[in-house]
Amino acid sequence: MISVVIRNKNQDKALTFLLKNLTERYINDIGEIIVIDNLSTDRSEEVSKKYNAKFITIKEFSYGGSANFAAKQTKFPIVVMFSAHSYPVSHDFFKLIKQKFDLNPKLAGLRCLHNASDYQNYINKIPASIDPNKSGLIFSGSAFSRAVWEKISFKEDVATFEDKEWTKRVLKAGYEIDFVPAIFCYQISRTKKQLFFRFKSDLVGNYQLWHQDVNFKNAVKGLVMSIVRLFKGFFIDFWYIIKRFVHQVKFIFNKPEKF
Repeated sequence: MISVVIRNKNQDKALTFLLKNLTERYINDIGEIIVIDNLSTDRSEEVSKKYNAKFITIKEFSYGGSANFAAKQTKFPIVVMFSAHSYPVSHDFFKLIKQKFDLNPKLAGLRCLHNASDYQNYINKIPASIDPNKSGLIFSGSAFSRAVWEKISFKEDVATFEDKEWTKRVLKAGYEIDFVPAIFCYQISRTKKQLFFRFKSDLVGNYQLWHQDVNFKNAVKGLVMSIVRLFKGFFIDFWYIIKRFVHQVKFIFNKPEKF
């Protein structure tokens, strides 16, 4: 069987849909559902209990730390991790994951498909060894081997990209990461505050993992280009607001025949 782990914080509406989806469509493929919650103040715990999911609170959140904490709670050999705002789509989602692990004893993890770059790398057979970022794990819809994790845990001192960092280490240790044509949806709308938090984490993560450095010149260039795009976007939006208004006025005085 498969353990499903969901990382959540104040996502009770998204969590409701994910749990409803899991329990109505895939219950025969899943051995347990665990919600790892970071001090939510909404109805997340109530929702989890409604769908008989195990609800566990984690106080000190980090990406790698929460992944390790989540893995420790599981009891089945395959762990599938979602964010509360992601959910499986294809009817054979978990069956395809299980088949892949059954056929390959060296398999450490599987990346499912959710966007164009996933599908392009899958079709073009670009392995994680070549592109660990776009072909490695993504912890909003990936599966990993609990046995491999027991030998190689996730690093807890990385700002983000704990899934990609783990991908690189398990490949170096002789294991494999592969795609699986199991489709999921990643649906999220972040606030400006959440986007800034993500920006700070990605800035450190890109430096730690991909060695993307930032200097003062690049920072100033980024600021200038952001301001240019802001004003350009404003004037383009304003121009089309006026065009829509003019078109509506023309329509008022020149309406077509009704059918």
